[in-house]
Amino acid sequence: MDQFWGTDTFPVVDALYFCIVTMCTIGYGDITPGSTATKLFSVLFVLVGFGFIDILLSGMVSYVLDLRENYLLRTVKAGKTRDKGRSLIIDVKKGRMRIRMKVALALVVVVICIGIGATVMHYVERLEWLDSVYLSVMSVTTVGYGDQAFKTLPGRVFASIWLLVSTLAVARAFLYLAEARVDKRHRMMVKRVLGLNMTVAQFLAANMDNNGFVR
Repeated sequence: MDQFWGTDTFPVVDALYFCIVTMCTIGYGDITPGSTATKLFSVLFVLVGFGFIDILLSGMVSYVLDLRENYLLRTVKAGKTRDKGRSLIIDVKKGRMRIRMKVALALVVVVICIGIGATVMHYVERLEWLDSVYLSVMSVTTVGYGDQAFKTLPGRVFASIWLLVSTLAVARAFLYLAEARVDKRHRMMVKRVLGLNMTVAQFLAANMDNNGFVR
């Protein structure tokens, strides 16, 4: 870390903290490359490391959310819900969690991450509550203005783990929001098509795989 500029705590922790902040595309600016070699390293690290960590941890976040979805599906199949056909959580016909519930679950995870981050920043980094919430939100959304950052050793240890989980949770929430919008548009299009007066020739043209069904 001798060729980096910024606030020092512990070399190994600072190095890990710098890597995590870089891979999460936050860029607080509290630790920056200070030589040609470290700048070249940072360029290569961002290009290679970001894609690798995104694939690795996106799979982890998806696995955790899928566990919750599978549990709810098993609950429905076991008959623990009274009204299966009208379940607001599970789409029984499709055998999956409703997209709206996926969005809600992901947003709950984001709120929890923001709350945990703000609490730790308040008690560990000794920030005011407003500044703690501000830094927490700016971090999970990868904005990172740089006016606030982690400066203590315990804070940077926490950030090295928290930033990975929280930033990917936010990305997953936005992905589900996009999926919900696409699904809503698809359902509107299906309703519009089903409301049309189609001729036999049009139905036959829609049967593209010649199996007698229109999907």
